[in-house]
Amino acid sequence: MKNSPAKLIKSDWREKSIPQQIMAHFTANKMELNLIKVYDSTLLSSSKVYQINGTHCRYLGDEGTIQHPQYLFLPLPNQRKKASFRLNRNKLMTRCYEVEGMVYQKPVAQDNSQQLQLF
Repeated sequence: MKNSPAKLIKSDWREKSIPQQIMAHFTANKMELNLIKVYDSTLLSSSKVYQINGTHCRYLGDEGTIQHPQYLFLPLPNQRKKASFRLNRNKLMTRCYEVEGMVYQKPVAQDNSQQLQLF
């Protein structure tokens, strides 16, 4: 009995209680990821999601000199790694993969918040 009612209710509850950004990450982990190796650093984008050593990250920018560039990455929320890190060109070419179909969207502030008053 693959489609038992208890399992369907449990999955419905889970989808409603998890925020949308986390749910997108959760569903991406469940489905098969298509990874594209990054060969050119000029194609890096801050709106794309990259997988580096098993961690989903977004690209922040580059630093360093022309001879020794360094590329900054920040892990997405709910990843084991929390701190931003840098990769040089050689590490970028060997460890960085673009996750096809995943796009990073900045969280939007909700307007329905209420201001608390102090008495």
